[in-house]
Amino acid sequence: MKFSFSNPTKIQFGQGQIASINTLIPKEQRVLVLYGGGSIKKNGVYDQVESALDGYTWEAFGGVEPNPTVETLDKAVEQVKASNIDFILAVGGGSVIDGAKYVAASAKYEGEGWDILTGAHTVDDALPIGAILTLPATGSESNGGSVISKKATKQKLPFMSPLVYPKFAVLDPDVIKSLPQRQVVNGLVDAFVHVCEQYLTYPQNAPVQDGYAETLLKTLIALGKEVDNPDDAWRANLMWSANQALNGLIGSGVVHDWATHMIGHELTALYGVDHARSLAIVQPSLLRVQIDTKKDKLAQMGKNVFGLAPSDDIAEKTIDAIESFYQSLSVATTLTEHEGDQQSAIDAIIAQLEKHKMVALGEHQAITPEVSKEILSLAVAK
Repeated sequence: MKFSFSNPTKIQFGQGQIASINTLIPKEQRVLVLYGGGSIKKNGVYDQVESALDGYTWEAFGGVEPNPTVETLDKAVEQVKASNIDFILAVGGGSVIDGAKYVAASAKYEGEGWDILTGAHTVDDALPIGAILTLPATGSESNGGSVISKKATKQKLPFMSPLVYPKFAVLDPDVIKSLPQRQVVNGLVDAFVHVCEQYLTYPQNAPVQDGYAETLLKTLIALGKEVDNPDDAWRANLMWSANQALNGLIGSGVVHDWATHMIGHELTALYGVDHARSLAIVQPSLLRVQIDTKKDKLAQMGKNVFGLAPSDDIAEKTIDAIESFYQSLSVATTLTEHEGDQQSAIDAIIAQLEKHKMVALGEHQAITPEVSKEILSLAVAK
């Protein structure tokens, strides 16, 4: 257990905290407010931001999509450069915050921004970022990861850099009140899978990480049971759980999986499946195919998270319980969006995985394209 852990993001948690940004951004800095489809102008968040930025020189860029595209974000990069922007304030969910990270890094790079995603350029400088979270899900508000899509080639790729950790993140649970139910459920599922990707591997004698992961999983399951009757405490606990699921803490000192995410990204890129729902489609099938290598941790999860009694088939029952959890939220666990032949869809997904060099996935790098085909044969509807 050898690791280095640092999370530099200052968290401003609670109702009314958006106003605090006027103490967190230097007054002399020129600010770009980056946001998504415009819901923040309907729910009062934009007005709060505008009030908090009174006295600042600032401008806005809207229209960042769910699964943000380089085509849109490059326009924001042009605006940043033309206006000599010093600070980027992301107001939105994980997609907007991921987009802000790309803009912050690309604005300091003279080449094509997509080079950051392909690995042709390693981020060596970035503008500072702040985040006002409007959708708890990805944990992007306090980590150094980002996932960006390229519409022209149907690619969806990640990058990581310590230089794009937000300087601060405002987490006001009140913003959840105006979210569509589908987005709230997506956030809950996304956070659940994030924990699993760091926990469901093999025993590593890491009781702190395991115990915290199990607490988060149990909390998310309990929240799922009350998803139709949320109150202030429910919203606060979802927002905090989603943040803690991927701020680096539970993943410190242990191996990770992330194969569900890598395969899921291709479902989103090819068929427009919501990110969280792509994960719910892939994960149960992946666990069934990988059950021999994950059996011990599945048994641990079954006992400590779902309260299952020890048995010879507890690992299988744990996978069933995970799948049932998603289905209880009306989240599908089989891909139907391909709207056609199963084999053609599998071939298309495998071709994308190979194109993106996703050919040795999982904690053992043992999920080859052949194994991915086996997973997809269970996950893709005939």
